[in-house]
Amino acid sequence: MILPASHGLRTLTHDGRLLFGTRIARLFAYGSLSVVLVLYLAQLGLSEPLIGLLLTLTLIGDTAISLLLTSTADRFGRRRMLIIGAGLMVFAGVVFVITKEFTLLLFAATIGVISPSGYEVGPFLPIEQAALAQIVADKKRTQVFSWYNLVGSFATALGALAGGVLAQALQKKGMTPSASYRMIVLGYAAMGLVLALLFWQLSRGIEPSLDRLPKKEGLKNWSGLHRSRVLVLKLSVLFSLDAFAGGFIVQSFVVYWFHRRFGVEPAMLGSIFFGANILAGLSALSAARIAAAIGLVNTMVFTHIPSNILLMLVPLMPNLTLAIIVLLLRFSISQMDVPTRQSYTMAIVTPDERSAAAGVTGVARTTGAALSPILTGMLLGNQTLLSVPFFLAGGLKIIYDLLLYQSFRTLRPPEETKTTLSTGA
Repeated sequence: MILPASHGLRTLTHDGRLLFGTRIARLFAYGSLSVVLVLYLAQLGLSEPLIGLLLTLTLIGDTAISLLLTSTADRFGRRRMLIIGAGLMVFAGVVFVITKEFTLLLFAATIGVISPSGYEVGPFLPIEQAALAQIVADKKRTQVFSWYNLVGSFATALGALAGGVLAQALQKKGMTPSASYRMIVLGYAAMGLVLALLFWQLSRGIEPSLDRLPKKEGLKNWSGLHRSRVLVLKLSVLFSLDAFAGGFIVQSFVVYWFHRRFGVEPAMLGSIFFGANILAGLSALSAARIAAAIGLVNTMVFTHIPSNILLMLVPLMPNLTLAIIVLLLRFSISQMDVPTRQSYTMAIVTPDERSAAAGVTGVARTTGAALSPILTGMLLGNQTLLSVPFFLAGGLKIIYDLLLYQSFRTLRPPEETKTTLSTGA
């Protein structure tokens, strides 16, 4: 595997290093929760359709919170919005720990920030992307985003491993399954406090210059976008389709599928997704070198299609070993589109639109992803339809890849052109 140079990391400011730290802390918490969340909700007595409904409303709530905080972050303070997001993460975790009532869980899932997938939700990623794009040069942006995704994938992997191993160890010591899973959820809430403390230390260097902000406010600029509005909306529609497809196979559901199909225990599940997320991180790191050779859009599309073919092959495997091998192969190339997608979005908009652009496209992804878990829950409740989500996800993702290539192959970021575009940094 060819890795890009790490020079971009050595030039990071104190704020940049803090943002890498918050990424690690947050994704560790997300990874640990993803291994036990559906198992925990099932232990509380929720049926598969109710779990699907809960996760759908979780993602819808995260969408609303993300849109509110990211569309105003460039005007009212990125640091301030990040701290608010951390507080909502604490709130959701605490409510999930102290109650089994479905209505209260539903309220916390909708209002708070909780990750059922092991991946980013809420306002954190869009605002951090905007901040990083501001403090690194165009030529280093994709490299830095690749490392940013690598450390996140490693953190998710370690979190998944820790969550699975800890839950099983607690059960071996006599704790009930629901109680062991509750301890992981409590750790998730505690990590929200850690995030708030780290965000508090960020400087004003991550904020956009006030003189770069649009003069007119009100409904016209409610989204925080102006010159790049059409481009961002077009990207958002495509990203929403990709996320809708991905919502069929969020990590919590894949964990549950392995548990139902092959009877895999929590510690083994944690180990599987530890390896999967390590490979995903390495694939993201390779993206910068590939993008430098063939371009950001080409990298996004040409690595994503084979990944989705492998996804559809997972449920066709006749035994656990082969299913794990194909899943790991899929993860080894699955994340090359992530840093390239993030870098591309930041490159084609003006600097004072970056938080909003990342937020709107992130909201589109979360909205798309929110619609499919309720369908997956119903499919998982039927043994004969247990594997259908893999085929739906893979097929729809390939359609997204083809549409993205057709729509954006001619629009290049500044580093891929001989002259800097007026919308670049």
